[in-house]
Amino acid sequence: MERLLRNFFLFLSKNRFFTKLAKKYGLRFGAGKFVAGETVPDAVKTIQQLNDKGMAVTIDHLGEFIDSKEEAREAADGCIDAIKAIGEHKLDSQLSLKLTSMGLDISDEVVLENMQRILGVAEQEGVFVTIDMEDFDRCEKTLEIFKKLRSEFDHIGTVLQSYLYRTVEDIKELDQYNPNLRLVKGAYKESPKVAFPDKKDVDENLKKIIRLHMLNGNYTAVASHDDSMIEYTKQLVEENNISKDLFEFQMLYGIRVERQEELVNEGYKMRVYVPYGNDWYGYFMRRLAERPANVAFVLKGVFGK
Repeated sequence: MERLLRNFFLFLSKNRFFTKLAKKYGLRFGAGKFVAGETVPDAVKTIQQLNDKGMAVTIDHLGEFIDSKEEAREAADGCIDAIKAIGEHKLDSQLSLKLTSMGLDISDEVVLENMQRILGVAEQEGVFVTIDMEDFDRCEKTLEIFKKLRSEFDHIGTVLQSYLYRTVEDIKELDQYNPNLRLVKGAYKESPKVAFPDKKDVDENLKKIIRLHMLNGNYTAVASHDDSMIEYTKQLVEENNISKDLFEFQMLYGIRVERQEELVNEGYKMRVYVPYGNDWYGYFMRRLAERPANVAFVLKGVFGK
């Protein structure tokens, strides 16, 4: 049943018809609880509210299916506007983005030009930028571009997914860059040739890469809503005397809000992933696919406690 639900939501996430429909009708069907409006001012308001609760933020201007240089440049301009707003309002926020929205599927030249523009402004404003990881077919290219940009800029990190077999080796190979990494399970439909098909193996691999990356002494963002993963991280930190300055927990906006607040009260750094924009549909469906429990969290968020 779990795999059936996952495949159903992943199928919906790639449907262009529903994507266009979602853009037309806006943040209805509950998505407004998990997406911070459509504009930068909407995002700024949400960031301020979360900062007031002691939470850090990373914002993501949602975008899917970029087909032209013009669209990619427009998406990059949107990221730059967001970075400037973070700086102007002195917000505790980073920026997350997908390389496909910057032109990854068009050419290396396009994506690098857009990323260099973004990172130039981000460096001026002191805003950290994380490159989100996408599906397996784009993983190698994403890491190649990350390495190139990391050699030029300090304020940049990326994401690794525990459901891929390759990830342990990626952690080891990236260590030379002293990378700031967000570690997640993964939310795309992949072949068992490249990804663990069973949840228990994905969970065990996430623990393995958290441990490996932390003990390498690199900054680690543990992005999970699972209590077992949170407790594993706490225990690992305590047993190895790892400073709280070297890691953080991350969760999605609108999901497990009470748990987020608990972690802040316990003295841990909690960063909330806050998406905004009208191209929310693909993101929303992948969050439902990522884990069946998210459906329950979403319904709870929509209909109340």
